[in-house]
Amino acid sequence: MKCDELLLYREGLSGSLIREISGLFEDGNREDACKAAAALLSLSNDLGFEGNLWHDHLAWFIANNENSFSMACEMRGGVKGSLPDIAMHDIGIFRSLFDMDIALIDEKHGTDCFGKFRDYVPFDENGKTFNRRIRDSICDLAKKLADSKDDKEMGAADIVPVKKIAHVSLSDLVGYEDAKKKLTDNTEAFVEGRSCNNCLLYGDAGTGKSSAVKGIMNAYYDKGLRLIEVYRHQFRYLNDVVAAIKDRNYRFIIYMDDLSFEDNETEYKYLKALIEGSLEKKPDNILIYATSNRRHLIHENFSDKLDRKETDDIHESDTVQEKLSLYNRFGVTIYFGRPDPKQFKNIVLTLAERRGVKMGEEELLYEANKWELKSGGLSGRTAQQFIDHIKGTVEK
Repeated sequence: MKCDELLLYREGLSGSLIREISGLFEDGNREDACKAAAALLSLSNDLGFEGNLWHDHLAWFIANNENSFSMACEMRGGVKGSLPDIAMHDIGIFRSLFDMDIALIDEKHGTDCFGKFRDYVPFDENGKTFNRRIRDSICDLAKKLADSKDDKEMGAADIVPVKKIAHVSLSDLVGYEDAKKKLTDNTEAFVEGRSCNNCLLYGDAGTGKSSAVKGIMNAYYDKGLRLIEVYRHQFRYLNDVVAAIKDRNYRFIIYMDDLSFEDNETEYKYLKALIEGSLEKKPDNILIYATSNRRHLIHENFSDKLDRKETDDIHESDTVQEKLSLYNRFGVTIYFGRPDPKQFKNIVLTLAERRGVKMGEEELLYEANKWELKSGGLSGRTAQQFIDHIKGTVEK
């Protein structure tokens, strides 16, 4: 079996569809063929693939595989030594796999399905795993690899990391122009290798803090920016995360959404050590971005600020400073406040225009005011939920 000869790209082949399907050209039976066809179809629908599903799956495997050659290319660009020759050996094997016509499996095992996978049209443009942009990049890579004239041309194809990214643009966030510019300026400096700061986006709920971070990630994705979301219960592993990415050739934002701590929680100390204060300097390719509804991330009791004699804490001022120090370690803080009635009106009208709402302006704003009174008050989230309501129920 050809795929068994792979060297650099060998990991991940055990039990994979590549082994199962390529093996069907030489061995197997009708039941094995139907089982493999069902697995390929199910996976392709989850990923949103189209066209030649066999080629798509091969391209997906190549793009996802991390090995010594792909890591060396990522960190240093051109690679010298013996690795390129070994990589060309594997590329030759992949070329032979791309050249396999999966319709021949139908002839060999009496099935009637693999031929349909040569030019597959999905029932939905959006897969469950990738958004359309990432899906398209994999399908385009598959076509490029399949059409390559020789091993050298196939080896020169650009392979991009596969990530699921919410389709959010900064322009989707209506208003907050000063906040968006502040976030953009800091991120652009980071991507270009200039001085920049960790960033805290704080303010009222539903004002677009998380959307702003996702939008900025999408804006600079093509320039090598990547996002890693870490939850509070995972903070003890932050050093492990940093160790895994500090020598990579990408710029990473470690993202923490809805960040806050109660006064009896101590996980924030892991974060403090990462931002500033540990023996090892934070790598230049890593920044911390966090969102919070609180400006001061750690809950403070009123008693923390009182100079009372009957206190369990002898050094009260030190306790207060300990709680404030986390906030102070974010060099850039950006406030997202609730919109005033005029701003809320503008958000509703802008979203209605984008979604093609046909309701008259006066009626629309009247209904929007009724909606916000019973749905959490003035916010961008409330406006979005109102427009979704209009499109889903009123304008069926």
